[in-house]
Amino acid sequence: MTLSGVLRRVAALTEPMVTVNPIRRALVPVDSGAAQRLCSPNYDEFQSDREIWELLQVQPESVLRVTMPHCNVPRAEEMLPDGSSRALAMGTREMAGLVESASTEVVEEALFLYEIVDPARPGVRQIGLGGMVPTDDIRTEATPGGVIIRNEGIREEKARGRADLIEATGAIIGTVNLSVDDVENKLLNTLLDYADGRPCDFEAIDHDDGSAHRIWLVTAVDEIACLREVLAVEPHAYVADGNHRSAAAAMRGTGEFLTVFFPAHTMGLAPYNRLVTAPGITRVHLEEALQKTFEIESLELSGYQPKKIHEIGLYLEGAWLKLVPRESAFDASNAAQSIDSDILQRHLFADVLGIKDPRARELTFVGGNRDAAYLRSEVDAGRHDLAVTLAPVTIDQFIEVCRQNRIMPPKSTWFQPKIRSGLVMALLG
Repeated sequence: MTLSGVLRRVAALTEPMVTVNPIRRALVPVDSGAAQRLCSPNYDEFQSDREIWELLQVQPESVLRVTMPHCNVPRAEEMLPDGSSRALAMGTREMAGLVESASTEVVEEALFLYEIVDPARPGVRQIGLGGMVPTDDIRTEATPGGVIIRNEGIREEKARGRADLIEATGAIIGTVNLSVDDVENKLLNTLLDYADGRPCDFEAIDHDDGSAHRIWLVTAVDEIACLREVLAVEPHAYVADGNHRSAAAAMRGTGEFLTVFFPAHTMGLAPYNRLVTAPGITRVHLEEALQKTFEIESLELSGYQPKKIHEIGLYLEGAWLKLVPRESAFDASNAAQSIDSDILQRHLFADVLGIKDPRARELTFVGGNRDAAYLRSEVDAGRHDLAVTLAPVTIDQFIEVCRQNRIMPPKSTWFQPKIRSGLVMALLG
């Protein structure tokens, strides 16, 4: 081999690549029945602790009794402060019981395949590869060469709360959703070939949206090596959901976090809307204040959920408005500033309503599991003053923000369907 060939070979071997490692001790349901009893939406998919408490009343085995232990009480009025020592102690006990339960078993040195069958997208097969990823692979100021690219700011207190739970329970339950480009479909085709070769080990159905969540456990050494090699072709991965969960693992010092890599083009995105508290605001005032930055149209509709980006719904005083940002409202070359929620934050919330902090308590974020009728009912009931509906961010917008090394506006992406908690967990120690 010539010197230039050797140098090319060395360069190829030293290029950054995405790495996934087997879970040393994976805690999993013993069968589909157990999976159905144990799994749940992730804790941050709920609008309130009360909703979590209500789910635990009808699904007492739900893993939420571990991930949100302060809600696992006989009566709603007895709920504990989140993150309190009593709540963490309850989480520790519940986790110990989960490990000893007849509903679970421990599988050593395993990767897993995770497929989401979404009836709303019948022509799409969303399947990903799960395992553990080094926290050092996350790109930060300290690790600028990291291949896992975050796109959302981290609130330290929120990440610290999750880290304390990892410490107390000795387990990582929250799964981080990562996306990869998979331009040539090599990862997707490899995963589909494996999944089509044998039945899944277990599955659970989300009765709210009808999606099926299927798991294949992979423990054969040669199969693990093959899957890791296919993934390693990817130069980067993007955090689609779970920035705080990855940060919590890093804080805890586990060295790894639990994740699933999905090909980006197979993932679904749903709207991420807002309810706003702004006493005294009127429609007349809003229209006058916004006409320089938005084209404004009155709608004779009972509900309005935009389907296209740069179309925004606004509901107050019993009626809907459609807002379309003018060209002067954002810098099209800046991927983050082109996101509708950022445009809205700057020109409506900050400039007109005086809400400078995009995470201010006056803003209630409502994920894609609630529709425009719910938003309207909240305003009509007087619990909020106006509602905002946004079209889903596109996967191309999301990836471009990551590629520009920018930060997504807070609460701007709602990937749907979401990974269920409790189907695969990582035991530490």
